[in-house]
Amino acid sequence: MDLFGTAGIRGGVEDRVTPALALAVGRAVGAEIRERADESPAEPTPGSSPESTPDPEVVLARDGRVTGPALAAAMEAGLSAGGVDVRRAGRLPTPALAHASRGRYGVMLTASHNPPTDNGIKLFRDGVEFDRDAERAVDSRVADEESVAPWDEWTEAARIDPLDDYLADVREYASRFGAPLDGLRIAVDCGNGMSAPATPTVLRELGADVVTLNGNVDGHFPGRGSKPTPETLADLRAFVADANEGVENPGRPATGGGDGAEGDGETEGFAFGIGHDGDADRIVIVDADGEVVHEDTVLAVLAERYTRESDAADPVVVTTPNASGRIDERVRAAGGRVERVRLGALHEGIAAVREDAAEAGALGEAGVVGEAGAAGEVGDDTRVVFAAEPWKHIHVAFGGWIDGVASAAVIARLVADEGLDALRAPITERPYRKVSVSCPDDAKETVMDRLETALPDAFPEAAVDTDHGVRLEFEDASWTLVRPSGTEPYVRVYAESDDVDALVAEVEDVVEDAVAAA
Repeated sequence: MDLFGTAGIRGGVEDRVTPALALAVGRAVGAEIRERADESPAEPTPGSSPESTPDPEVVLARDGRVTGPALAAAMEAGLSAGGVDVRRAGRLPTPALAHASRGRYGVMLTASHNPPTDNGIKLFRDGVEFDRDAERAVDSRVADEESVAPWDEWTEAARIDPLDDYLADVREYASRFGAPLDGLRIAVDCGNGMSAPATPTVLRELGADVVTLNGNVDGHFPGRGSKPTPETLADLRAFVADANEGVENPGRPATGGGDGAEGDGETEGFAFGIGHDGDADRIVIVDADGEVVHEDTVLAVLAERYTRESDAADPVVVTTPNASGRIDERVRAAGGRVERVRLGALHEGIAAVREDAAEAGALGEAGVVGEAGAAGEVGDDTRVVFAAEPWKHIHVAFGGWIDGVASAAVIARLVADEGLDALRAPITERPYRKVSVSCPDDAKETVMDRLETALPDAFPEAAVDTDHGVRLEFEDASWTLVRPSGTEPYVRVYAESDDVDALVAEVEDVVEDAVAAA
């Protein structure tokens, strides 16, 4: 049926993600969980943690969309009739649901940054999104119209409230980094999404002075579009820039009076701003001038920090093919390496690195993952220390899910310690472009086959990677990626270079020739 895309199931609620589909997916997930429980070994297999076999129990949550309650009711009915225990968690940020799914399963009803007419279904197992094999198994059961469990195995849902435990764990985790916030002033645009009960709370508990925009949950998203972009964050950007005009050290507690005391004066302006999407897995950072910090720069800051602080001999950062070369530069400078995986599959990339390490004998004793299975460790030699794609970060030592709230807390502590400008200073920010070349869907495979030869021929000096499209890297750290769109009739061209317009023009010519010849 091909229900699943790169971020679970997503689409319009009137014709795709309907209550009927939620009911069917619930039954399918319930049957899959029960079958896995019956087949699970009594002891963990090598390379897994003792917690790797989740309980046959599902935490069900939703974001703030108007259509969430109806879909949640249908999903709950399907899961309960599928014979698994259901824990109804109400409205949660997606990372909070993932956190609550540790040791069991999770279902999140969200369309993330999509418009309010959409909704979606994301599935988790032990804090990690379902991989492709698990999604295909659910897809197949839906297509086969999975039957319900025997009547005496149906269950009744129970209510839980896991948000406070999640926020406490975020606060404790972030406290390992940087410096106390101690009145650091931060503007947070929640976008009427599920970051509203999460990010401002964590930052305040860490000591920040937080001012929120669009800080109430409203599934109509009246304040701005749910996807945080430079355009939708115009109000946040202007708010920060205007507040900081003429302020010497914005967002920092002012020096006190003549007695030399510090930090007891009035704080003016904002150190930086934060924007989230509808379910709080994405984060955008706005600097003190009201400008959006490039998403790959934020990624590079965190990737370098995690790599530099790791004691592993082989620290690895997992990212996606469209991520900037500035990430590779900073990770290499810190003594690590970068591995890339297809878009939307960071969790699969983490698993692949661990599997490769296990096969190479780089795992620790008995191949057991680090402490409580949550430290991201795979042994003394190889360790995934961070995984991210633009806007979305997995703090592997905290958990295996994308987490915008944890990112907000960690970044705030780093800014408090060093300042945003200092964090950005080592990073080379080259001009970046993304363009689309028209290509019929049925010609994409032929076009990409041609480009695997044509692009290296056109740029013989470049290093070539064809794992996820065609990516060319040059000695001056510029790069380009060509890959087919998964949702539209285009071939995408991404490029980063000091002379990006010239590079894009050359690559476009090669792509257009391949399309014309297809």
